[in-house]
Amino acid sequence: MSKMQIKQFIETRADADGLIDIGLNSVQIFRATAAVPCDHAVFEPCVIAIVQGAKEAIFDGRRYIYDDQKYMCCPMSMPLRAGAPDVSPQKPLFGVYISLDQRVMTELAIEMENAGGSLPTGNNTREQGIRLAQWDDDFSDALLRILQLSDRPTDIAVLAESRLRELYYAILKGDAGIFARRAFGVGNAIARSIAHMTSNLNETVSIDDMADRAGLSRAVFHRKFKQATSMSPIQYMKSMRLNNAAMKIATGTTVSEAAMDVGYISASQFSREFKRMYGLSPRQWGDMQHDAPRIN
Repeated sequence: MSKMQIKQFIETRADADGLIDIGLNSVQIFRATAAVPCDHAVFEPCVIAIVQGAKEAIFDGRRYIYDDQKYMCCPMSMPLRAGAPDVSPQKPLFGVYISLDQRVMTELAIEMENAGGSLPTGNNTREQGIRLAQWDDDFSDALLRILQLSDRPTDIAVLAESRLRELYYAILKGDAGIFARRAFGVGNAIARSIAHMTSNLNETVSIDDMADRAGLSRAVFHRKFKQATSMSPIQYMKSMRLNNAAMKIATGTTVSEAAMDVGYISASQFSREFKRMYGLSPRQWGDMQHDAPRIN
C-alpha cells in the first residue's frame, strides 16, 4: 500500500522529466518519459528507489537492474555507468533519490552497534561499490512518511530530521544493512578516505597521503581500497575526476573550466584522457548531452 501511495505522490508532483525538489533536504523525486542510455555517471552516497519502471547501473562489468522490487544502495561515491534504456512515454519511470548524510548514517550505525542484541544482517555478501536490496515494509513506510511532509513547511521544520533518521535506520537494518553499516561504521577508514578524496578532486593527492590519513600502510591501504571499490586509488581518482567533469560540461560549464575544477592543469591531457574514457572529445560529448534530463 505504501509503495502505491509513493507512486501516486510522484505522479501528482512530477510535471517534468529529471530530478525534482519537493522542499525536503536529502530527498528528491524524479520522472523520465524518454529512454536514458547508460552513460558515465557519479553516484554520490545515496539510495535510489523505483516505484514504476526500472533503472540500471553497470559497475565493474556487472549489470544491476533495480525496480519496484529492489532499491539501489550506494554508500560511497562511485564512478559507474547508469541509465534507464527501457523508458517511454507509455512506460514512464518514477522514483525517489535519497542522499545519504555520512554523519547521520555513521551515528546511526554506531548506535545500532552499541544498542546490544543481534543486528539484522541481510544478505552477507561482499559486493563492491553498490548493492541491491529488497523493498520491505519498514523502508516503504519510512519513505512515505517523509514524503508526506512535502508542502507543509512547519511539519518539515519540526519533523523532517527525525523522519530522515527513521528512513536511514530502515536502510541500515534492511536487506542492504550489513553492506551499509560496513561502509558507514566508525572503523571504515576507506570510506573516510573516499569522502575526503571526492571533496578535494581539484587537489593532488598521493597514495601515501591517503594511506596516512587512513592510518594504514601503503600496501594495506591499496589492497583494502581495491576490495571496497574494485579499482586502485589512482584509477578511482581518475574516474571520479573525468565523470565529475563530464557532468559539469553537460550542464553548461566550459571544457577548460570543468578540467580545472577537477584538478587538471593540462587541457591536452584532460582531452586525451576524456576521449579515452568516453570515446568523444569533451566538446563533442557536451554537445550531445546538454538537452538530456538528469535522473542519476
